[in-house]
Amino acid sequence: MNKLKIEDLHVKVEDKEILKGLDLEINPHEIHAIMGPNGNGKSTLLQTIMGHPKYIVTKGKITFDDQDVLAMSVDQRSKIGLFLGMQYPMEIGGVTNSDFLRAAINARNTENISLFKFIKEMDANIQKLKMKEDLAHRFVNDGFSGGEKKRNEILQMLMLKPQIAMLDEIDSGLDVDAIKLVADAILDLYAKSDLSIMVVSHYERFLSLLRPTHCHVLIDGKIVMSGDSELAAKIDKDGYDWLYEELAIAKKSPDEAPLVFSLGTCAKNVRNPK
Repeated sequence: MNKLKIEDLHVKVEDKEILKGLDLEINPHEIHAIMGPNGNGKSTLLQTIMGHPKYIVTKGKITFDDQDVLAMSVDQRSKIGLFLGMQYPMEIGGVTNSDFLRAAINARNTENISLFKFIKEMDANIQKLKMKEDLAHRFVNDGFSGGEKKRNEILQMLMLKPQIAMLDEIDSGLDVDAIKLVADAILDLYAKSDLSIMVVSHYERFLSLLRPTHCHVLIDGKIVMSGDSELAAKIDKDGYDWLYEELAIAKKSPDEAPLVFSLGTCAKNVRNPK
């Protein structure tokens, strides 16, 4: 069924509560836009689902097809079909993209993918994303521009073919042409499978290309309003002030923004730039 269900989720980072009772259901073949002002828990939600160790669940449940996601290791979450396209992709020196992706595919399947099939699929997806032809032999994200790193995350998604793709500001750092390339690649996989998508983005242009079936506004660790793509368009036009007023929500000061952690720098605290 490929249903992701989040119930009354509470998450803390370094003794500070970030998510404060979040509920969300994602069914097969849906696109959910997760929106909200900077520093209200959007990245925390995605990182928690994927299992980043710095994000501690203090209450609530996350299930995927009635399986307890919180009881799983990160690699087990990947094997059941969860995927995170990271906001800050890490560099892995000494490991080529082809070795990395083939190992990841083989870890998720009962049978190893044939070399011929792997090369054919990877070359086709590299061309689809208009990436450099030598990408397969380059080290993962080593020396990549910001835009190249984001397209490399989408390449990984296309090769791994997840059930739930969580994309954390995957459009940031991309120029106008690359945004359309990435959106087209995502939609192509979406059209050919039961893929469901959670996408965090501040840009209505990207969301208008993806055409989300659901839109959720996350403020102070909770989803305070849900709708469809029209809600995203209204936020792009009018911002969030009307929502604070309508729901009588107090605004947070900038120094209350939660911390966000890169997978590559787990020992270093970085203020969330959102």
